[in-house]
This record gives sequence, structure tokens and C-alpha cells, in this order.
Amino acid sequence: MTTPQNRSIVELPVRGKEFRRAPRELVDGMGSISAATSAALLHKLGIRRSWINGPAPLVADQPAIAGSALTLQFMPQREDIASGAEQETIERTTALWAVLESVQPGDVLVIQAYGSSYTGCLGDMLVRYFKKRGGAGIVVDGRIRDARRVRQLGVPIWCTGTTPNYASQSELFPWAYDVPVAVGGALCLPGDIVVADDDGAVVVPVGQADALVREASAHEEWERFSRARLDEGARLSDYYPLGDNSRTAFEEWSRSQAKGSRR
Repeated sequence: MTTPQNRSIVELPVRGKEFRRAPRELVDGMGSISAATSAALLHKLGIRRSWINGPAPLVADQPAIAGSALTLQFMPQREDIASGAEQETIERTTALWAVLESVQPGDVLVIQAYGSSYTGCLGDMLVRYFKKRGGAGIVVDGRIRDARRVRQLGVPIWCTGTTPNYASQSELFPWAYDVPVAVGGALCLPGDIVVADDDGAVVVPVGQADALVREASAHEEWERFSRARLDEGARLSDYYPLGDNSRTAFEEWSRSQAKGSRR
């Protein structure tokens, strides 16, 4: 059995350097933008790995979220750090407990877990505590446990599935928080903005968020125009995306919409 002496090889929990959360006004601006629009506009801005591949909504029709990323990193287990029956108790001294104490209202907890099928990164008690501290939602590149109770809590969660195992019971161990994490093929830095809805979760680099918010308003306006035209029987290739002729019609429509809103 692992002894306290050889567990002292490392000092836990590991914490990254202090970070600045995304400005509230940027988060609020992203709140009205879908994951699909975010991913499309980031692609145009040169960010091609923004989608967190794998995690899906735990509950159908759960609320969409946008929030500043708070990160948690799981790493492969090594038995001289923690093993055996005492492992669950040792979890209390790890980044898993520590990150939950640092949750602020509106945070999105983003967890690197390698898509593991065996590690239940969070369960009822931890999600319950996250909710009490005002967290907006959770994105896990892996699994959760206590699924029935967690669903009842109403916290929006994106994960790859469920498992009966607790966090360190199998192949991973909660190692660090407030550090860069790799989630579903995307890099997420502490303080990035995470947008998640029925289509999945997208990482928006905080430095790109202002430009994205500006672009999204125009993008979603022309999509609204195009939907209306398609519903009227217009030809798809004329209105999605806008062509030269349809752009002129869109600009006229947009001016009439603006004029009507001022009345």
C-alpha cells in the first residue's frame, strides 16, 4: 500500500498562475451567440480547433451557457502518488476539491479527462457544491457519476457519458487547476470564454471575443433574413450564403427593420 512517505514525492494540489477571468461584458455579449455561429466565425478569424469534440449535453434541451473558463486537469495515475482503499480520501487534498473552492458566479468548469470511460470526474456532491457557488455550467472531456441526482440539480453539463466510478478509482487522478487543458482536441486556457448549447461546446479565446461579438450580430441578422426567404420558397443557393443579388435585398430589408424599430 502507498505510504505518506512516498506520496510526498509531489505536493498536491498543483495550481497554475493566477489568471484574469473574461470581462463580464464580453461574456454577456457571447451569451446570445450560438456554438455554431461561434465556431464558424472563429474559423474565419483563423481559429480552427475551437470545438470540444466529444462532450454532449447530459440532458436534452438544457440551457445554453457562456462563461469564463475555470480549468481542471486530470492526469494518468501513478501508484506512488495515490492508490488503494485510501485513494478516495486523498482526493480531498487534490485539485478536484481545490478548484471547486475557487468557483465564482458565472464560471464554466472545463475538465481535461482524455475522454476516459472509467473516471467519474464529478458526482452529485461536487456538482451540488459547484451550483451553490454560482457556477454556470460544466464541460467534461470524460464522464460523470450519480447521473440521476446530477440531472435533478439542473446544472448544464456537457460530458461523454456516465460511469459508476469515483474520480480516481480507475486510470486518472485530479492533478492541477487554473492551468491550460486539452479537451476534445481543443486548447482551453483559464479565462477563455466557453459557449455551449445543443450543438456542443466551443472555446472562444478571450482575445478574439470582441471581434466575434461584433461579427456575430451581422451574421445572425443575415441568417434571419435568409430563413425568412427560404420559408417563402426562395432558392437555397441565392440566400445561403448571400449572393450579390440577395445581398442587395438583405441590405434593403435590414434598413427597413432598423427603421421599423425606431418607430
